[in-house]
Amino acid sequence: MTELTGNEARDRLKELVEDIDFTMLTTVDGAGNLVGRPMSTREMDEAGDIWFFTADDSKKVAEVEADNDVSLSYLDAKGMRFVAVAGRARIEHDRARMEQLYTPSLDIWFEDGLDTPGIALLRVTPVEAEFWEPSKGKVAMAAGMLKALVTHDTPDDDVMTHGRVGG
Repeated sequence: MTELTGNEARDRLKELVEDIDFTMLTTVDGAGNLVGRPMSTREMDEAGDIWFFTADDSKKVAEVEADNDVSLSYLDAKGMRFVAVAGRARIEHDRARMEQLYTPSLDIWFEDGLDTPGIALLRVTPVEAEFWEPSKGKVAMAAGMLKALVTHDTPDDDVMTHGRVGG
C-alpha cells in the first residue's frame, strides 16, 4: 500500500473531503449512543477545519455542546475513495464566515437564507484523519483484486493509497 504523510497527505485529504461532499457526522447523544446523520461539507479551510451549516435548535447542536468529540465518514463508492475523520466540533455564529460559505442550494434547509433565525456553522477540527483510494485508478485496482481472487493470492501492495494526518 502506498502511504502518504505530511503536507502531501493534508493536501490530498482536503481534495477528497471537498470532492466527496456528503459525509456522515456522528455525535454522542445524552445516553451515550452514537448518532449519525448526513451533512454537506461547505469547505475544508487552510487550517484543516471542516465547515457545515446547521440550526441552533437541532439535536446535533445539543449533542456537540454536551460532547464535542465527533466523527466524519466520507464514502465515494463508485470511485472507491474513503475518508475517516475524528475531530472536535463547535458551533459558531460568524456572519462573515457564513456569507463566504453560503450558497443558494442551502435555501431548502434555511428558508430565509442567512436571515433564518438560528442559522449556525458547525466547525470540525480534525484530530486525526485517514483516507484510502485506488493507487492507479479504480479499473487497475479492480483488475488487481480480480487477479488476486483468481490466483488465491493477496492483492499487490500498491493497489490502494493510504494517507494519515494527525494522531
